[in-house]
Amino acid sequence: MQLHRIHLDSRQKAVRRDLADPYALHATMCRAFCQSDEPLSPGTVLWRLEPERHVGRYAQVLVQSDRHADWQAIGISGWPSREDPAIDLNTRLQLDALATGRRFRFRLRANPTVTRNGKRLGLLREIDQEGWLVRQGQQHGFSLLPLAGFVPQDELQTRVDVRITDEGMIKGRQHNGNRISLLSVRFDGLLVVDDPVRFRAALAGGIGHGKVLGMGLLSVAPTE
Repeated sequence: MQLHRIHLDSRQKAVRRDLADPYALHATMCRAFCQSDEPLSPGTVLWRLEPERHVGRYAQVLVQSDRHADWQAIGISGWPSREDPAIDLNTRLQLDALATGRRFRFRLRANPTVTRNGKRLGLLREIDQEGWLVRQGQQHGFSLLPLAGFVPQDELQTRVDVRITDEGMIKGRQHNGNRISLLSVRFDGLLVVDDPVRFRAALAGGIGHGKVLGMGLLSVAPTE
């Protein structure tokens, strides 16, 4: 897996168009990874527009892929205007020797939902969003640290130490012209690896829905 940090020049009209619509941004981005008209498989490219995205006239985007990026293939001025050296995550995170109990700082932009009566509904309350992330951790081989100083009244009140930022609705237009809106929530905190195999799969394939819209990328950094 390779992690790229690219900087887009928002003075360029084509760049501003992509930044305004995550579907357009994803479509443009994929041209750096696919040399034909065939679409990439879901999860092949994960990305996130960083909240610290505007540094002067530039927007910062993290892009994770299982293949080399050819940014020149995009052919749009300012896309990107600059790129940092790609990071080999297998080497940086020592994924081949990943052990249970290892801790990482993490960031995840996600669409926390619950399905009721066959419909997918966004979770609006912070405690429900926290519960969603805990369940995702159970599914994907990691757990969160308990919230220090919190004294639960019963076992259902257990809280975890995670910073939750409500980013509102992410809106885009699909290729067929349909508009779509998804709730976007950013999670920042510490996690502990419980199952290295499932955790590696989560890093590679992302978590939750809305990956085309820039959600699901679980980015981590060692704590030591």
